[in-house]
Amino acid sequence: MKLLRFILFPFAILYDLITSIRNYFYDTKIFKSTTFKTPIIAVGNLNVGGTGKTPQIEYLIRLLQDTFNIAILSRGYKRKTNGFVLVDNNHTADDVGDEPLQYFKKFTKCTVAVDEDRVNGINQLLTKKLDVILLDDAFQHRKVTADCYILLTKYDDLYTDDFLLPTGNLRESKRGAQRATIIIVTKCPENLSETKQQEIIKKLKPISQQKIYFTTISYADKSIGKENINNTTLHEYETVLVTGIANPKPMLRHLSGLNVKFTHLEYPDHYSFKNKDIAEIETAFKSIKSSKKIILTTEKDFMRISNKIDNLYYLPIETKFLNKNTSKFNTHILNYLKK
Repeated sequence: MKLLRFILFPFAILYDLITSIRNYFYDTKIFKSTTFKTPIIAVGNLNVGGTGKTPQIEYLIRLLQDTFNIAILSRGYKRKTNGFVLVDNNHTADDVGDEPLQYFKKFTKCTVAVDEDRVNGINQLLTKKLDVILLDDAFQHRKVTADCYILLTKYDDLYTDDFLLPTGNLRESKRGAQRATIIIVTKCPENLSETKQQEIIKKLKPISQQKIYFTTISYADKSIGKENINNTTLHEYETVLVTGIANPKPMLRHLSGLNVKFTHLEYPDHYSFKNKDIAEIETAFKSIKSSKKIILTTEKDFMRISNKIDNLYYLPIETKFLNKNTSKFNTHILNYLKK
């Protein structure tokens, strides 16, 4: 795989040229970018893969939902519909995508919609009385000018250490980070030292006015299903772990730390589970002899397969800021909206 990526290096140079020209045209207003009176916060990344966008969006929702009327707009990755769709109780992950469905089910105060055309999606949403719109995975979507850009980069896979597709995993040049209002280094160890944080900040080389924060993933203290199972007793269950996310390693480490005995069935990110996959999962579950057994998955995967599998549980996650920076970040966002 590494050899293949090296061979494809000339295509990465071509890709850099194309994306750089595109960004230049937007920067110089040759290409039109639409602005809106309603505040817009865009969350995204430079790297392909899981940097923690969903828990970061959920963090913003929790921060704002009691004070502001919020809408979340996503393209609805891998959905089987087209155009603008306002998510409701009749929709499945096939209709709107797993992440929008997750937002809708968890946050009943918020409006959730999907549209591959973000300008059209925002215009449709603005027929409602809204105070702020959150754009999910929209850092490269330059047809909309957001008021605040939150760029996520993973602790062990910083964009400064990466290269453009297809040789690396960058969607655009590292120069794109200059558009960010806030840079968040995600999935950090909880005990990340101040010294290490300063080393990372030097690598990222933020421009003036950019703020950098560090977060970690916090797992809930219970798995949710037919009944809740506390983490303190999860090790009593033999488990089939099903993941269809970009990076399941943190979850594997977490379960191992809880001394959970599990069989891991790993599928690609945002995987559309087929009948043969469901049969594979059920066969693995039936092969466990213990009477105390469950099928455990991520919350996003639960949205795709909960109507297909019994004995299914999920383990929620949340973003947590390091170094008591929660209040600083919260104040930063709230001040932005007040402006």
